[in-house]
Amino acid sequence: MPSAIIHNVAAKRFETTIAGRTAVLEYEERGEVLVFTHTRVPGELRGRGIAAELTEAALRHARASGRRVVPVCSYVVAYLGRHREHGDLVAGG
Repeated sequence: MPSAIIHNVAAKRFETTIAGRTAVLEYEERGEVLVFTHTRVPGELRGRGIAAELTEAALRHARASGRRVVPVCSYVVAYLGRHREHGDLVAGG
């Protein structure tokens, strides 16, 4: 599991670096909506729950900032399907 997830506002992504490898969840801003476009975890880091941690951090940020989300990334879509407690954040959902 990542030790620290950073919200890189300039790059519009949540990120963590482990053993010199960076995993990210990228987004676009469309007004008051965050569109989660892509999650990327390097192969050697997969299976550790890193994508889930990135997604949780992004969802916490959306909730704290009063924004809704549009999941375009297939991982985020699947995650939200498993974690219905975040359903209220989905725009149009």
